Amino acid sequence: MQALIRCANQEDLGKLREFLNLANLGTDGLTEETVEYFLLLEDEDGSIKGTLGMEAIEEFGLLRSLAVTTGQADKDILLLVNQMLQLAKEKGLGGLFLATNKGAALGFFELLGFKIVDRDDLPAEFYKSKHIRHVLNVDNSLFLKFSL
Repeated sequence: MQALIRCANQEDLGKLREFLNLANLGTDGLTEETVEYFLLLEDEDGSIKGTLGMEAIEEFGLLRSLAVTTGQADKDILLLVNQMLQLAKEKGLGGLFLATNKGAALGFFELLGFKIVDRDDLPAEFYKSKHIRHVLNVDNSLFLKFSL
């Protein structure tokens, strides 16, 4: 089965919110204006099999909402991340950050070139993000950065 990755659009908003809710991920900040910062991994029938979003904050992006259905191949996740790196470049961003409290994800993102950064090294603008403020209160949360 061939997977397709594409940028989400306003028509995808409902099914993207539903997919994220099923994955127990928040949809705060997912609006008609921000949906173009989300990628969709779809099967041949147009069903969402994965997604990855980015919140643009000044000249940086904050990765969020990485979710895939059970059984998706690792290569599909890698393609999603690589396509997001390309999208961030196209949007003129200077780097991407991500937050995680899942140690298992750390090795994967480090292999892709992300580096652990101290909370004090986050751009000041990030502290305005509701998502970042939430993550700062989660035990064992780590921040990583990828420079574009």
